[in-house]
Amino acid sequence: MSKVNDKEPGEERRDQIIRIAMQRFATHGYHQTKISDIVREAGVAQGTFYWHFKSKEAIAEEIVLTGREKLLEAIGQGYRKDAGSVEDMVKASERLFIRLFSFAADNRYFMELLLKGVVTEESVRRLVEDTRGAVESAFRHNMERAIELGMLPPSMDVPVRAALLVSMIEGMISRWLFGSVELHEGISAKTAESLAAEASSFEFYGLLGT
Repeated sequence: MSKVNDKEPGEERRDQIIRIAMQRFATHGYHQTKISDIVREAGVAQGTFYWHFKSKEAIAEEIVLTGREKLLEAIGQGYRKDAGSVEDMVKASERLFIRLFSFAADNRYFMELLLKGVVTEESVRRLVEDTRGAVESAFRHNMERAIELGMLPPSMDVPVRAALLVSMIEGMISRWLFGSVELHEGISAKTAESLAAEASSFEFYGLLGT
């Protein structure tokens, strides 16, 4: 008989505490959230929290590191192995954006911590900055690979293009998930797939489109 869940009870409890902490940090604020709030919602004693995490800062750091790993994995799937046409690049970019927007939708609270500066604790803030830098570096890596394959011109200013692209993605995710109801209603109603199609088209064809 196959196991439905391979995790031990302690691991499940740990994951539950992380989920609750992440949600409370995003919705109530990091400094406004007390460990007592987290354990109360989890239905555990404070000793259980400290069994898994030495502090509130430690759990925030773990949230960022775990989310970073998953986010970079999604971007890494866009690394090209073979050359292709412009149409191939657009389609590959669209698939990458679908993964990114889907990840953002499935990990809304993590994205809020990442993009809205919710946690100001120095060690966590540095991890957030490092994560956003790692995302930009991953896009640079993908662009450099496309240049190696002759799919993009060698003269391309990769750091600038990667910065522009990541800024666009971060801005779209922020408006899609956390934007103004009045100003961004049309954006928030879109699916990950439709946003990805718009983003990939803009990446290669600009305002004029195809």
